[in-house]
Amino acid sequence: MPLDHRLTPEHEELRRTVEAFAHDVIAPKIGDLYERHEFPYEIVAEMGRMGLFGLPFPEEYGGMGGDYLALGIALEELARVDSSVAITLEAGVSLGAMPLYLFGSEEQKREWLPKMCSGEVLGAFGLTEPGAGSDAGGTRTTAVRDGDAWVINGSKCFITNSGTDITGLVTVTAVTGRTADGRPEISSIIVPSGTPGFTVAAPYSKVGWNSSDTRELSFSDVRVPLANLVGAEGRGYAQFLRILDEGRIAISALATGLAQGCVDESVKYARERHAFGKAIGDNQAIQFKIADMEMRAHMARVGWRDAASRLVAGEPFKKEAAIAKLYSSTVAVDNAREATQIHGGYGFMNEYPVARMWRDSKILEIGEGTSEVQRMLIARELGFSV
Repeated sequence: MPLDHRLTPEHEELRRTVEAFAHDVIAPKIGDLYERHEFPYEIVAEMGRMGLFGLPFPEEYGGMGGDYLALGIALEELARVDSSVAITLEAGVSLGAMPLYLFGSEEQKREWLPKMCSGEVLGAFGLTEPGAGSDAGGTRTTAVRDGDAWVINGSKCFITNSGTDITGLVTVTAVTGRTADGRPEISSIIVPSGTPGFTVAAPYSKVGWNSSDTRELSFSDVRVPLANLVGAEGRGYAQFLRILDEGRIAISALATGLAQGCVDESVKYARERHAFGKAIGDNQAIQFKIADMEMRAHMARVGWRDAASRLVAGEPFKKEAAIAKLYSSTVAVDNAREATQIHGGYGFMNEYPVARMWRDSKILEIGEGTSEVQRMLIARELGFSV
C-alpha cells in the first residue's frame, strides 16, 4: 500500500497557523534576540497561549489532544524561520514533559503537566554528562536512598531549557544501584528548580541556537523525596531510550524546517539579487542548486512524517526515526551551506537569516544521537551486531 503523508484538514490548519505566527511574530524579533543571546520569553509565552507546548498531550492534563505528527508540523514551521525557538518547543515537549507523561505517576502528571502544557513552566531532561554523551550507559551521577529522600551527586552538561526564569524542573538520570554483574542501574528522578545543592551554571557561549537556553548543571547532596522517582527504579535507561527514539522524529522535523527555510530564503534572494544585468535566479546553475535543495527538504519531510505516522499508529518506528534523523540533519547542513553560497558575501552577514541557519545547522548532526549513532541503530535494526 503506498504511503500517504498528506495532512488532514486539522493538521493543515495547524500548519498554516504556525506558519503565520513564525513569519508575523518570530521573524521580526528573533534576529536581535539571537545576536544578544537572549531567551525569547515573550515569544514562548505566546506559543504557550497557542497551545503548542500541549500539542501531543491529552486534554485532561491541559493538552490539546493532538499527536506527535502535530508536534512535528509545528516544529518544522517554526524552524523554517528560527531554530532557537523551535528547539525550545522541542525540548520542552519531548524532553521536558514527555518523560512525565509516559512514565510518571498520576500525581506527578497532575502536578506538572498542566503548567508545562500551557508554557507557564519549562522542563528539562538531564541526561548528558561530561563523560557520558552518546554512551549514556556511562552515567556517573548517583542517587542514594537516605530515609525518605534521594541524595543526588554529579553533573550534567548541554542541558536545554534548564536555566530559564520559567524552568520548573529537570528530570535527571542517575545511578541508583548495580546489577549482579556490576552494571549500573539507572533511574530518572525529578529535581525541582531551586532545590538546595542544585546549581545551574551560566549559559554556554555557543556557535548557534543563541536564543536557546543551554547550561551545565551540578548536584551536591541534593535531596528530593523518594516520590520524585519517575517510573520504576532501575528503568531509567529503557525510559530515555524511548524518549530519544521519539525525540529523533522531532529533531528531524526541526531539521527539515531549517532545510526548507534555506530554500525559502534562497528563492527570495535569487529573484531580488541582480548581477551582470539580470537576476541571479535566471542562471541555470542557481536554479539547479535550489532545485536540489528543494528535493532534499521534500524527502526529509517524507522521512519524518513516515516515522511519526508509525509512532502514532502504535507501530515500530525506531529504524525509521533513526533514518529520518540521520538524513534530515545531513540535509539541513547541506542546504545551509548552499544557501550561504547563493547569498555570496551577504550570506556571511548575520543580518541575513541564512547566516543564522548556517550556524544552527551543525548541531543537528550531533544532538539526540550523533550521525554515527544513527548509523549504528539502523545497522542494528537490520540485524547486524554493532
